[in-house]
Amino acid sequence: MKNGVIIFALAAGSVGQLIPETILRTDDELLPESFLDSIFGDLINTPDVLKLKQHTYDVDPYDGQKDLYTKSISNYYRANRLKFPKDDDVSDIISDVNLFSGIVTFAHLPYEQCFSDLAKNLDIAIVGAPFDSGVSYTPGARFGPNGVRQGSRRLGGGISPIRGNDKSSKLYKLPIYNTGLSIVDCGDVPMLPYDARIALNQLYRGHKAIHDHNSTKKSINFKHPRIITLGGDHTVTLMNLKSAFETFGDNEDGLAVIHFDSHIDTWNPKVLGGGITKYASLNHGTFLHYAAEAGYVSKNHSVHVGIRAPYINEIDEKHDIECGFQTITSKDVDRLTPIGVGKKIKEIVGARPVYLTFDLDTFDASMVNSGTLEAGGLTSREVMTILDELEGIKLVGCDVVEVNTPPNSAGADISGLLAAQVVDELIGLMVVTELH
Repeated sequence: MKNGVIIFALAAGSVGQLIPETILRTDDELLPESFLDSIFGDLINTPDVLKLKQHTYDVDPYDGQKDLYTKSISNYYRANRLKFPKDDDVSDIISDVNLFSGIVTFAHLPYEQCFSDLAKNLDIAIVGAPFDSGVSYTPGARFGPNGVRQGSRRLGGGISPIRGNDKSSKLYKLPIYNTGLSIVDCGDVPMLPYDARIALNQLYRGHKAIHDHNSTKKSINFKHPRIITLGGDHTVTLMNLKSAFETFGDNEDGLAVIHFDSHIDTWNPKVLGGGITKYASLNHGTFLHYAAEAGYVSKNHSVHVGIRAPYINEIDEKHDIECGFQTITSKDVDRLTPIGVGKKIKEIVGARPVYLTFDLDTFDASMVNSGTLEAGGLTSREVMTILDELEGIKLVGCDVVEVNTPPNSAGADISGLLAAQVVDELIGLMVVTELH
């Protein structure tokens, strides 16, 4: 029908119930149903309502006063017609801020090819180490770098109301991703899964290439970029430490190492792995033995935090002290409080250059998937409070390792989320030291 007449039809299977099929404008153009009709349907278009609408048009379908239903719809769609951008306008695509779209970099940071373009000045570089050939219990950390990036998708914008432990902190409400420093995601170092020796050498060369960049003029304390590594099992920390020591260390004293973990990881290779083959002697439980042996660890100024796993034999604790570490156990966190733990750590490391390595099994076993889980761990809030209390340390490098994320995780991936939050805290510790 024409001239704005609404057509009604009997609904199949419901005697006497009338529903609108289509509405026509006076120019015969098909007009969609009204918003209320299409969304709410029978909720508003009861049989009585439809009969009333039909009666209105049966009496005088052309009367301007009686034609309000059709005219109101027609006017609504004319006034609210969707206007698309021009076909060659991509401004909204370029500036897209959806937290779940695009290529996933850590916290939506810009991606840089950091291994070859040495002319690019960088201040803080995120790099992945997809490796788990040194794990003794649960493999899967080769997927960790991607998992951490996936867990970081809600980071990068906004200001945290809990960054810093009090309002006098420089971290308090600091927009860490928007201070003018060049913070980039370098992607992953490709690491061969078949031979740990080659893979670890690849990681070292990747780190060395990043450290060969110069920092920007915005960096007031460091001439070269500092690296945050996404692991990967804990074996990778040896190569991270090696490159960081060569870039920022003092040959007379190693880096002060802050080691968050449930295990000491200073096991003598004769105790763990090396008694089987020499090839197996370097793994995620012995790397700190090798680091101390190489002089990368500042003895008596390095500390374990969160230790609770059993020693393998009676000499482990003595050997750990010989490697230069003091120990704060998971129960010490209850005794000292998280803020007290942070203060204790700062006393131990002093003003030395610091490397911080964080094993995800620092968290309680109920919270994460990791290489070797242990009961009795820390909560996420305790970890964040301890890390914020480290404000002011000279953090030259860090990593978050033993991150087992899909396809190795069951259910929701809390591991990636918590690992990303730790990295976010570490970026804050790096950024805050560059503020005037």
